[in-house]
Amino acid sequence: MGMALFAGCASNPGGGTTTTTGGDTSTSSDTATSSTAAGGTIKIGLASEQSGAVASYGTDILKGAQYAVDELNAKGGINGQQVELISYDTKSDPQVATQMATKLATQDKVAAMIGPATSGSFMAAIPAANQYKIPIVSGSATADAATVDNNGNLQPFAFRTCVADSFQGQVASTFGLQTLNAKTAVIYQDNSSPYGVGLAKTFNDAFTAGGGTIVDNQSYAAGDTDFSAVLTKIKAEKFDMMYVPGYYQEAGLIIKQARAMGITQPIMGDDGYDSPTLKDLGGADALNDVYFTNHYSALNQDPKVTSFVAAFKAKYGTDPSGFNAMGYDTMNFIADAITRAGSTDGQAIADAMTATQNFQAVTGTLSVDPKTHNVIKSIVVVQLTNGDQSKATTVNP
Repeated sequence: MGMALFAGCASNPGGGTTTTTGGDTSTSSDTATSSTAAGGTIKIGLASEQSGAVASYGTDILKGAQYAVDELNAKGGINGQQVELISYDTKSDPQVATQMATKLATQDKVAAMIGPATSGSFMAAIPAANQYKIPIVSGSATADAATVDNNGNLQPFAFRTCVADSFQGQVASTFGLQTLNAKTAVIYQDNSSPYGVGLAKTFNDAFTAGGGTIVDNQSYAAGDTDFSAVLTKIKAEKFDMMYVPGYYQEAGLIIKQARAMGITQPIMGDDGYDSPTLKDLGGADALNDVYFTNHYSALNQDPKVTSFVAAFKAKYGTDPSGFNAMGYDTMNFIADAITRAGSTDGQAIADAMTATQNFQAVTGTLSVDPKTHNVIKSIVVVQLTNGDQSKATTVNP
């Protein structure tokens, strides 16, 4: 790729960050405003869940993307132009995601967009990207139908830097069968999102194909807080593991209530668990023998990862989350495509993204499948001990 990943942060001499609060836009520096007016910056949009139900994801993606922008600008930007990151809050609402993607494309005239974290909101933003021919990339929208719709049609301007649900579900199944030695499993899925439904189906199919048995399949909806009735039924079953695909705000409560009721079997989840709020909701005592598939772990000793973790921690005082890393990688993925395209034309950038091979990212070396716009890369299985990451196992595609 066309830039170093791990340089230290510095001042942002020509670019800037534009953020929004309550729909109003403000730019972080007068220099950025004047430079933009003179055509001296490349505008990249970001629409993410910075408030609402899954605000942890969107705010972490924004921080990771901004960190990448700071590095890029300190090294001269993209093709000699500084980068301006224009950010809007989707409020964890797919309808707002559509509005913000449209605004970025039509009013802000961005060259490319970093899309929402969740599959539902990302999919809601894609029609605007296709209509205005502006590439949109998500670092965490994992639903299989996000880049190729249910009729098999490729979304021409939609990309992602994360693996799809089908791979996560397969890895979770294999881990359950081979590492946890599980022969039977219960699925307790988020039935209100394409994310939870897709993960549950893939796990179910892979687990049974591998010789396992699903003894029960229950569902919940986003916003539920009392899971005692279903957990009572589950406790009466004989099973070796639970698979609970969904987001941290429900998963944390489910795990806490399950452990309080005496359900001691291993619990496995997905990248939606990657939030410090999971520990706040579930409690450290409950979050033992809990595992989840993820795109990244700060425990990884790969030199790319250790360098990134050290530099990020020096700047922000905390280890980067998976969503920080995905925001960082997604911004650099976009920058690499613009560099190779030598243009800010949306079609040229999309063509460069489609041709990406062996891009060296913090979350793994990735290549884009031109038929699906999915990436081929490794994934990790993270183990939690007292609510903290204690082990990470890399699984290659």
